[in-house]
Amino acid sequence: MPPDPLLSRLISAFRDVPGVAAIVLGGSRARGSAHPTSDHDVGLYFAAASPLDTERLLAAAKEIADDPAATTVTPVGEWGPWIVGGAWLSVEGRKVDLLYRNADTVEAVMKSCHAGLVTMDYQPGHPHGFCSAIWMGEIAYCQPLHDPEDLIARLKSIALPYPRPLRDVLIQRFQWEISFGIENAELAVARGDRTHVAGSLYRSLACIAQVLFALNQRYLINEKGALHEAALLPLTIPHLAERTDDVWRLIGDGALAPACDVLRNIDRELKVLSQ
Repeated sequence: MPPDPLLSRLISAFRDVPGVAAIVLGGSRARGSAHPTSDHDVGLYFAAASPLDTERLLAAAKEIADDPAATTVTPVGEWGPWIVGGAWLSVEGRKVDLLYRNADTVEAVMKSCHAGLVTMDYQPGHPHGFCSAIWMGEIAYCQPLHDPEDLIARLKSIALPYPRPLRDVLIQRFQWEISFGIENAELAVARGDRTHVAGSLYRSLACIAQVLFALNQRYLINEKGALHEAALLPLTIPHLAERTDDVWRLIGDGALAPACDVLRNIDRELKVLSQ
């Protein structure tokens, strides 16, 4: 039983909900990088043959929520095929995010990733898109809270150690887009289109993070803070965090061409690092 009384309470509330095959702690709290106000990301894994009973889940959530009358849970699939569904709760004054995962679908995606096949899909909340390898990272980094059938333990054996085919395909998929984004930004500089420049350079920066995480055989599970985290990896670009901040400062000052130049230099250094 985890030492955090809140987690113990969450386990007790949800483990007997029909369909709940496993409960995990994810996000920054699972990775040990949380701050005191960080959310508790709690994954609820279910099997296709035993779907999650969301009515019973709602009843369980209402019993522990600070405001039962305002508590809701979504149907499965409400948030799309990748985030799937869940709930935003306040329990004991602390934020708890419930996230559904179909274990059968997760396993199929993970096996594809392990073989070097990834997809990238539009997903609100993920401005760079949802890379299917995120599910590998969720499993690799999560802490099982309730796993009576060793479901999560079995899935971890797919995610760990980090598979070389996944590393290679992520570098191949995202490295070319870095210079492509810069080229698109440079075309927009002549028009003074700051929004298009910023959007194009954001894509390039996100791809830089993807490549650096792959080079280090680390899973990137969220764009938030990814570049500053990438700056601390063993294989990285010198002064990456500061240079990223320079890009946004220059864009804000209207110095669009110099912002592109900063990224051009980072791209050159990353190509050398990738060799």
